[in-house]
Amino acid sequence: MQETPSAPVTAVSLASIRAARAAIASTVRLTPVWPSATLERIAGVSTSLKCEQMQLTGSFKIRGAANFVRRLSAGARARGLVAASAGNHAQGVALAGTTAGIDVTVVMPASAPLAKVSAARGYGARVVLHGASLEEARARAVAIAEREGRLYVPPFDDDAIIAGQGTVGLEILEQAPSVAEVLVPTGGGGLLAGVAAAVKEQRPSIRIVGVQAAAMDGVAQSLAAHRPVTTPPARTIADGVAVAGPSARTFALVERYVDDVVTVTDEAIAHAIVLLIERSKMIVEGAGALAVAAIQSGAYRPRGETVALLSGGNIDVNLLGSIVRRGLVDAGRYRHLTVEVSDTPGELALVTTAIAAAGGNVLEVDHNREAPGMPVGVAVLDLLLEVNGAEHFDQVIDTLRARGLRGVPGSAARLATEDARRRHQA
Repeated sequence: MQETPSAPVTAVSLASIRAARAAIASTVRLTPVWPSATLERIAGVSTSLKCEQMQLTGSFKIRGAANFVRRLSAGARARGLVAASAGNHAQGVALAGTTAGIDVTVVMPASAPLAKVSAARGYGARVVLHGASLEEARARAVAIAEREGRLYVPPFDDDAIIAGQGTVGLEILEQAPSVAEVLVPTGGGGLLAGVAAAVKEQRPSIRIVGVQAAAMDGVAQSLAAHRPVTTPPARTIADGVAVAGPSARTFALVERYVDDVVTVTDEAIAHAIVLLIERSKMIVEGAGALAVAAIQSGAYRPRGETVALLSGGNIDVNLLGSIVRRGLVDAGRYRHLTVEVSDTPGELALVTTAIAAAGGNVLEVDHNREAPGMPVGVAVLDLLLEVNGAEHFDQVIDTLRARGLRGVPGSAARLATEDARRRHQA
């Protein structure tokens, strides 16, 4: 870990956040706060979702970008803007800048989600893909700023940016007046710092908790070390918060106002994305699902009425498909099964009929007549099944066994049957 260079004392205050809200009111949406019965059952307390994935550009980032742009002089606007981002900050700067008639360039890592790259271009920005991490993209953006005379727009290390993000906190207090806790996704700490300042300056008793991806937990490590520290680049599905750590500016606010920061694994994030799709009918990106992941996984247990902030919904469709599939596998709802059958007409129908009778759904079938070690006249069926969980899968296996079919030794079928038998005997 390396210590982050110091920064000027922040001037973010409740007054500056309120001023930001008035200034950007015509630019941003008032996003809803919706109750979640599913999370309430998990958490044991009333839980709602602040839906910033419904914000313009699909994330809260437009708030800070719009507040930054509105404060620029005519000379600064003529220079043009450049920003570095995994996607959401890029879109916010692109929309805020081009709407104000400013030329915008954004630098994104080469691995940035295609949906975010396309969106930034669609908002009128010139997109430069560079580097394998956000830090490498930031270095290129700074170089472009120096070479072309552009004004660099930081993703979080700026008072105007932080104040703009803090407007989310003002809305939460108005929309959920009895809230006791607010869970906020965090990467570099801009959103967390702004929301915490807005909330704590009015209601100090409200508990503010930041949630980070465990792969890049610079804010959590900084709080533990009592100074800003950075972490090395790491892969995470929460690309929107894949940031090395907080700045001295954001850290000062986080240390002053935030009660706790917890971390969640990529597995927990994936499960939260699936939960939000299935139960709340909401599509969010990895970073956007952090607060829900903390509640669902048990990484954090709220103590009173809670608002979980969904910070963004800009997820690549291909990645979403992979996450949903992985989430269903992890939840035991997609299960692989290998079954030996006689290589005669009607055997496949017998298998599928038995599975259907047990309430399972066959998604994929691979019929192999030349499987190594199998006798002549025996075929192997590799199946992908959709079931309701481990117990339901055991029921499917028991139904197949009852009809004379057996899994290949070492297959999921044999292991599942042995597990089921042990449970029944117990």
